[in-house]
Amino acid sequence: MSEQLDDIQLIEDAGNGDNEAFGLLYERYVRKIYNYIYYRTGNINEAEDLTAKVFQRAFRHIESYDQRGVPFSAWLYRIAHNLVANWYRDRSRKKEVALDDQLPSSFHFDFPESSLEKSEESEKMIKAIRRLPPERQQLIILKFVEGLSNSEIGLIMRKSEGAIKSLYHRTLESLRKEIEKIDQPKKSKGKNT
Repeated sequence: MSEQLDDIQLIEDAGNGDNEAFGLLYERYVRKIYNYIYYRTGNINEAEDLTAKVFQRAFRHIESYDQRGVPFSAWLYRIAHNLVANWYRDRSRKKEVALDDQLPSSFHFDFPESSLEKSEESEKMIKAIRRLPPERQQLIILKFVEGLSNSEIGLIMRKSEGAIKSLYHRTLESLRKEIEKIDQPKKSKGKNT
């Protein structure tokens, strides 16, 4: 809660033209916003560009930010969400992602077999998530990448906590079905591949 109280003063100062205050807000949230955009686009360069646009837009409109019980981070996520939606619409296609770029460098284990299995599972999961509608991708990212609570996600997505719980349940079910679809071709091909 103290971070939110700190934000209030920084937002007020930034709204009054204090660039250093906005810089502190930027430092506090840039990594989270970048991660969110990166997981939505799967492209490092686009994530960097869109993250810069989020903070440019926030900087231009900071004086009009009105808290109304919504954390500053939720405002930033909404800006990011809108920019990502525009990015997809402008390209009128869903971005295919090279999965090698998606796997974190921490996927190294002592046993090569274990590493290979873990890599294949991560690849399958990323592929399945990419098949979900944007709203469900957003939920997965906010829940598992950013570690936000249902109430925090509700603020960002402008839904009640109950609606987020319901969406979460449906999303997990959809994700399970997508993983099954991914596994289907492997089962039908047999061992001749």
